[in-house]
Amino acid sequence: MTQNPASYNFSGNFTGNFTGRRVLITGGGSGVGAAMAHSFAGAGAEVIIAGRRQAALAEVAAASALIRPVVCDVTDEAAVTALFDTAMDDGRVADIIIANAGMAASAPLDKTDLSLWSEIMAVNLTGPFLTFREGVRRLKAAGVNNARLIAIASMTAKRAYPYISAYAASKHGLLGLVKSAALEVAGRNITVNAICPGYLDTDMTRASLANIAAKTGLSADQAAEKLQAFSPQGRLFSAEEVAASALFLASDAAAGINGQALSVDGGETW
Repeated sequence: MTQNPASYNFSGNFTGNFTGRRVLITGGGSGVGAAMAHSFAGAGAEVIIAGRRQAALAEVAAASALIRPVVCDVTDEAAVTALFDTAMDDGRVADIIIANAGMAASAPLDKTDLSLWSEIMAVNLTGPFLTFREGVRRLKAAGVNNARLIAIASMTAKRAYPYISAYAASKHGLLGLVKSAALEVAGRNITVNAICPGYLDTDMTRASLANIAAKTGLSADQAAEKLQAFSPQGRLFSAEEVAASALFLASDAAAGINGQALSVDGGETW
C-alpha cells in the first residue's frame, strides 16, 4: 500500500502517566484496539482487551504483562455483563472504557439486505450502547466520579459517502449516543467523547481495498490512492495516531472536553 511521498513519521512518543488506571477496550485484538492497548500499557495502565478471536487477543496481550485478554461478543448483552464482571474481579472498576469494536461493509442501498444492515447495527451501534451502559452502571455503583468513555467512530459519522448507507447510519447513530450520554454523566466528572478517524492503514482497510480492486479492476495501489485522496494530507492514517488521541482524551488535560467528536483525518471539511 503506497503512502504520500511527503515523508511522515509518527514517533509514538506518548505522554502521560496512567499508572493505577484500568482501561477496558473492546475490539482489542487488532488494528486501533491493539495500538491503544499497547499505548495505555506503555503508559502504565492495566488494560483489559475484549474481542471474539482468542488467538488475536492473546497475541496482543503477549506484548505486556499489563494486558489481559477476555473473549467477548459485544452484541451479546449477557456477554458484556460478564466482561465487566471479569474486569472487576478484584472489585475495582475500569475507569477508562473504550468502545472500539466495529465492522465495515459496503453495498448500494437497494442491494443492502436486512441481514447486513442488522449485523452492522449490532456491532457498530448496539455494541457501544451495551458497553457504555454497563460501564456507567458500574461506575455509578462504585461511586467513581472521574472516568472516561471513548467511542471509536469514523469520519463517516460526520458525513456520508455513497454505497455505505448502513455503515454511515451506524456511525452517525454512535455520535448521537456519545453526545446524549455525555450530558447525562457530565455532573459526575465523567466524559464521553468520540474519535473519528479517516481511512486507516489497518487490516480492515486492506480488506476494503481488496474488495475495491476486485470490483473495479484497479490495482491495490490504485485503490489505496483513491482512499488517500479523501484526506487533504493525501495519506492513510495510522492506528497509533488514533491511540495517541485516545490517551489525550483519557488524560486529566482533557477533563473539560465532553460530548465531542475528535477528527483524525488530515483536515477533511464537513
